[in-house]
Amino acid sequence: MRNKPFIITLTVIVAILCAYYLSFTLVSRGVQQKAEAYATDSKGNVNMNKKQTYLDSVWKMPVFNFLGAEYTYQDVRKSELGLGLDLKGGMHVTMEVSPIEIIKVMSGNSKDPNFLKAIEQAKELQKNSQESFVSLFGKAYRDIEPQGQLSRIFSNTANKGKISYQSTNDQVLAVINTEVENAIDRSFNVLRTRIDKFGVNEPKIQRLKGTGRIQIELPGVDNPNRVRKLLQGQAKLEFWEVWKPEEFSPFFGQMGDYLAKQEKAGNLKDLTAPAKEDALAGAAATDTTTDALAEAAAQDTTKDALAQSAAKDTNALAKTEEKPKTDSLNDQQSSLLAKLFTQLPGGIGSNVRDTARVNALFRKAEIRSIFPSNMQFLWGVKPIVAQDGQEFLELYAIKKGRDAKAPVSGEFISDARQDFDQQGRPEVNMQMNAAGGKRWQRLTGENIGRQVAIVLDDYVYSAPVVQSEIAGASSSISGNFTIEEAQDLANILKAGKMPAPTRIVEEAIVGPSLGQEAINQGLISSVAAIVVVMLFMVMYYAKGGLIANLALIINVFFIVGVLAQLNASLTLPGIAGIILTIGMAVDANVLIFERIREELANGLSMKDAIHKGYDKAFSSIFDANVTTLLAGIILFYFGSGPVKGFATTLMLGLATSFFTAVFVSRLIVEWMAKDGSKMSFSTPLSKNLFKNFNFDVISHRKKAYVFSTVVILFGFGLMVFQGGPNLGVDFTGGRSYIVNLDQDIPADDVKEALTEDFKEAGTEVKTFGASNRYKIITSYLADDESSQADQTVETALKHGLNKYSNLNPTILSSSKVGATMADDIQKTALLAVILAFIGIFVYVAIRFQDWSYALGGIVALIHDSLMVIAFFPIARLFGLNLEMDQVFVASILTIIGFSINDTVVIYDRIREYLTDNPKLKFRDIVNPALNDTFSRTIITSLTVFFVVIILFIFGGETLRGFSYAMIVGVLFGSYSSLFIATPITLETDPDKRRDKRNAAIVPTPVPAQQKVR
Repeated sequence: MRNKPFIITLTVIVAILCAYYLSFTLVSRGVQQKAEAYATDSKGNVNMNKKQTYLDSVWKMPVFNFLGAEYTYQDVRKSELGLGLDLKGGMHVTMEVSPIEIIKVMSGNSKDPNFLKAIEQAKELQKNSQESFVSLFGKAYRDIEPQGQLSRIFSNTANKGKISYQSTNDQVLAVINTEVENAIDRSFNVLRTRIDKFGVNEPKIQRLKGTGRIQIELPGVDNPNRVRKLLQGQAKLEFWEVWKPEEFSPFFGQMGDYLAKQEKAGNLKDLTAPAKEDALAGAAATDTTTDALAEAAAQDTTKDALAQSAAKDTNALAKTEEKPKTDSLNDQQSSLLAKLFTQLPGGIGSNVRDTARVNALFRKAEIRSIFPSNMQFLWGVKPIVAQDGQEFLELYAIKKGRDAKAPVSGEFISDARQDFDQQGRPEVNMQMNAAGGKRWQRLTGENIGRQVAIVLDDYVYSAPVVQSEIAGASSSISGNFTIEEAQDLANILKAGKMPAPTRIVEEAIVGPSLGQEAINQGLISSVAAIVVVMLFMVMYYAKGGLIANLALIINVFFIVGVLAQLNASLTLPGIAGIILTIGMAVDANVLIFERIREELANGLSMKDAIHKGYDKAFSSIFDANVTTLLAGIILFYFGSGPVKGFATTLMLGLATSFFTAVFVSRLIVEWMAKDGSKMSFSTPLSKNLFKNFNFDVISHRKKAYVFSTVVILFGFGLMVFQGGPNLGVDFTGGRSYIVNLDQDIPADDVKEALTEDFKEAGTEVKTFGASNRYKIITSYLADDESSQADQTVETALKHGLNKYSNLNPTILSSSKVGATMADDIQKTALLAVILAFIGIFVYVAIRFQDWSYALGGIVALIHDSLMVIAFFPIARLFGLNLEMDQVFVASILTIIGFSINDTVVIYDRIREYLTDNPKLKFRDIVNPALNDTFSRTIITSLTVFFVVIILFIFGGETLRGFSYAMIVGVLFGSYSSLFIATPITLETDPDKRRDKRNAAIVPTPVPAQQKVR
C-alpha cells in the first residue's frame, strides 16, 4: 500500500485528538456525579436546585489538568460530548415570529378593507406554500386590487425616509421584508438573552435560515408553563432613573448590621456556606422572571449583550463620571456582606457564581424591608471579566415611580440604528415619537449628571450618564462600543418599537425518567449490536474477521471522538445512526474479504490476493459510500432535531468506516500477511458456502415484477381500508402525550375516557413500549397554537384521566406540532426524498456512463420505498400500530442509501466484466455478475439485518417505527438489487448504446515504422 507513513501518522493524530476530546466528557461526567452525590439526601432523593448550586460554584474552578494546562468546568462543558433531550430530558421548542402584526403596525393599523382581506388571504395561502408571508401578502393584494398601490397604505410617519407615495409595490414589500427580518433578529437576540439567564445547562438556540423560526433546546427544564410564558412574552423595554451609590450605601450598612446579628445567631446557614467544591451553598432559590434578580448565566455573553459602559449623546449624554466607592462593603461587621458583594469601578456587584445567593438574600422579607419601596436592584447583562478570569455582574439600584411604571418605555421608540460619530466611533441613533420625545426630555432634564438605565426584560443593557436635557425626539448614544455592540443595542432599543409576537409552532417535552430509559435502551442495543456483528465476522472470516472487528472498534471510537470535537449532542436517533453504521461498516470489509477469497481461489498468493482484493474493491466501496452519503447530506439539510442528529452520525460513520476499512484494516492485514500462514479469511463454516452458486435471476425477473406489484397494491389497498396512512403528529399537527398508569388498562377504554373532554375531536390511544404506558394523540384545538390552548388540552387530558386517579396517571412527555409547521414538515420530507432520487440518478448515470443503470437503480429505490410504506398497514393488520413521522422519513432515506449501495456493487461487477470481455452482451454477464456478488449481498444484508433486529427489540418505542422500516428495507433492498435494478437496466437494451459509443470512438492511427536502408 502506498503512503503507509502518512496513513499511520493520520490514524495516530486522529486517535489522539479523539482521546483528548473524549477526556473532557469523562471529566464532566465525574463532576456531575459529585454534584449529584452532594445533592442526594439520605433517602436517595436528588435536590436539583442543590445540584445546580454545586455546578455553578465550580463553573470557574479548575477541574481538569491536561499536561500542565488547567481547564475550568466551563471549559470542560464546552468540549464535552453532550446528550440530547431525548436522553436526559428537557424541552424542545420551535418558535415562529409572526409578521402579521408587524405589517399591521407598519400600515398604521390601516382599516383598508382590501389590505385586511389580503392579509387574511395570505394566511390561507401560507398553509400550502413555502414562500414567505410578505411575498404571499404582496401576491394576495395584487390579486384583490390589481392597480392598487401599497404606498398609500404604508407611507406614514413611522416609515418616513423608507416609503414614500412614489414607492412601487415591490419597493414597499422590500422594506416590509427588511423590517420583518430585523424583527426576527431582534426576537432572536431577546430570546437568546432570556435563555442565557434562564439557569439551565447548555441551552441551545439557533435561527432556522430561510424561515421566521427559532429553534430552542432547554435541557433539564421541569416547568414548561414558565418556559412558554418566558419565551412568548413581549419584550419589555424601559428607561429608568438610577440611584447613586452614595444614596443606597447607607441601606447596605443597615443590611450588614442585620446580617451580622443573624450570622452570630446561626440563622443564615443557607447563605453562608462557602462556594467551593467540598462545601457549597444550600439550594438556590427558584429564579423568577420579573421583579426579582434573575440568576446569572454562567457564561460570557459578549456577543449578545452590551457593556454597561458610559455613553455620550451629541447633544446631552456625556461620558460617565467616576462613582464614589461604596464604603459599606469595607465594613467588616458582616462577613457575608463582604463575601457576596464586590466593589467594581462603577459601583458594586457580585461574582457570577454568587448571584443565586444574592437573589435569595434579596427575596427575604426582612431584607426587602430595609430598602425603600421604590428601590429595586437589577443585574447588568454583561459580566465584567477580571484578570484572573473571574466574572462579576454589576448591580444597579433602579428608582421606581409611585405607579411602578417606567418614565419612558419601548413603545415610544420609532427607530434605532447603528451609526458612527464625528470621530468615526460606533454610536446608536435613537428616534422617538412626539409623545416619547416629551417624556424623554422630562426624564433627561430631571436627571442631569445621573445615570439613566436602558432595561430590557429586567436586565440593564446600558446606563449612560445624562449631561444635559435632551430636547426633541432624536438623540444618539456613543461610548466604548464595538460595532457589534452598537448594533445589538440598536436592536434592543427597537425591540419595543414594533410588536413581533412569537408563537410556539412545535414543542416536545421529555421527562428525565423517560430520558434515562432511552439511555439504557441505547446502551443495550449498541452493545448487543456490536457483539452480534463481531461474533458473525469471526465465525465467517476467521482472522480477517478479527481485523474487521478491530477496525470496527476504531471506527466507533472515531465517530464518538469526532462528535465530541464538533461539540455535538448524542441523541437516541444518533445512537441508532452509530448502530446502523456498525452494520454498514462491515460492508466494506465484506467486499474486500470476498474479493481476496476470489483471488485466492484463482491461485494467487496471499500477498498478491490481498493487494488485488483491496484494489478491486475500492471503486465499489467508494461509489457505495458516496450514494449513501448523498442521502445523509439531504437528511442533514432538510431534517431537524433528532433527524439531523441521525444524519450527522450516519455521515460521520460513512467517512470513518471508509477510512478504517480501506486504509487502517489494510495496514493490519498486510502486516499480518508478511508470513502468509498467519492470515486466513475463511472458516470451515464459510469455506465452501455460496461456492459454485448459480441461479438464473433474469429468467425469473417477470415473476418478481408481479410479486412486488401485488404486495404493494395489497398494502396500499389495506391502507385505504384502514382510513389512510397512520401519520404521526409531525405530519398532521396536533398534540401527543406519553402517559403512565400503575396498572394495565385497555387502550380503547382510555380513549373512551378522553372522548368527552376532547370534544369528540380525533383521538388515538395506543400502548407505548409497556402495557401500562400509553401514547395519546389528539387533534383537539390542533389549529390553535397558543399557550392557552396548550393548557386547555392538557387540562382536558388530566380531567379525562381522573377516572383512573387511583392508578397515579403521570405525563412522562408531550409534544406539539402546529398545523403550518406540520405542513412544512410534510413538504420538506417529500422534497428530501425527491432530491435523494435525483442526486443518486445523476451520480450513477455519470459513474457508469449510461442512464439505464441510473434508471434501474431509481426504479429499485422507488420499489423499496413503496414496499416499506405498504408494510406499515400490513403491520397494523397484525396489531403493530406504527406511525409515519420524521424518523420514518429518515428510515426511507437510509434504506435508499443502503439499497443503492447494494445495487452499485452489482453494477460495478457488471462494468468490470464488460471491460474485460467487450465482445460479450449485457444479458450474458448479468447472471454471472449477480451470482459472483451474491455472497457479498447476503452477508452484508445479514449483518445490517442483525443490527436492525436488535434495534427493533432493544431500541425502545421511540425507534420502533424506524427499526421496523429498516427491517423491511434491508430485506427488500437486497431483493430489489437482484430482481429489480439490474433486470430493469437489461430491459432498456444497454448494448445498443454501448455499441454506438464504441463505434463513435475513432481508433488512433499507428504510424508506419520507418526503415533505414
